[in-house]
Amino acid sequence: MLIKIGYNIVIESPAPVPMHLMLYTYPSRVGDLKKPDRIRLEPDISIQEYIDHFGNRCGRIIAPAGQLRMWNDTIIEDSGKPDLINPQAIQHNIQDLPPQTLQYLLGSRYCEVDQLSEIAWQLFGNITPGWPRVQAICDWVHENIQYGYAYTNVGKTAYQVYTDRTGVCRDFAHLALTFCRCLNIPARYAAGYLGDIRVEPLPFSMDFHAWFEVFLDGQWYTFDARHNVPRIGRILMARGRDAADVALMTSFGAYELVEFKVWADEIPNTWEKATKNSRLKPMAA
Repeated sequence: MLIKIGYNIVIESPAPVPMHLMLYTYPSRVGDLKKPDRIRLEPDISIQEYIDHFGNRCGRIIAPAGQLRMWNDTIIEDSGKPDLINPQAIQHNIQDLPPQTLQYLLGSRYCEVDQLSEIAWQLFGNITPGWPRVQAICDWVHENIQYGYAYTNVGKTAYQVYTDRTGVCRDFAHLALTFCRCLNIPARYAAGYLGDIRVEPLPFSMDFHAWFEVFLDGQWYTFDARHNVPRIGRILMARGRDAADVALMTSFGAYELVEFKVWADEIPNTWEKATKNSRLKPMAA
């Protein structure tokens, strides 16, 4: 299937302000793009691109005084398959984990492993390790945390989400991945596009979405405590230890958000045509 993705963001600042942007699709999806994926800036100012140590594609700009429009509108090809499920996926012993996964067991800016460890073991210690335990964590967070934009703030941590029992998608992800780390399961934060594809549309404007990934049975799997069902058309933009590593816009000065719009819409009939063509493809001799 083909998915039209993009955003239109307008800011206004009283003076020039340096900004760090993560508004690109993740480099692993470059081969799926049907149109260039670049941040378009009006007025046209220079942007310096680089790849950070988490593999995220980043940009640096100096936003001028006044209004700046940042936008992108591209098309990406997706398998049309929902998030992978593997109920038999095992949990590794600490000594068997690849070295690069170990940082995702530790506490981070928004994920207080030390404060939530005892709670995590009380809630999930008797659940079978591996996939069943992670799914139990997702079920608990999904059922016990109330969703709403009025219930969060930029500094809200996983422990505060647990005590308040409220938050948005990033808060759901922070709490769930922190519980995983408490139980010795490497877990990392992820953000990107997730449109209402083949599901009932949500009753509010689309935003970028946050979920998390866990390392089980030798690979990373996607989990989403906010929706808690496999979804189609999840487009990764950035990943890291928590939202501090994956801030899609970071400013080093004051600005006001004037306009913000995000979209991720299936282009009609592309999934059906791809499926039909694959059925009609002749077998190799």
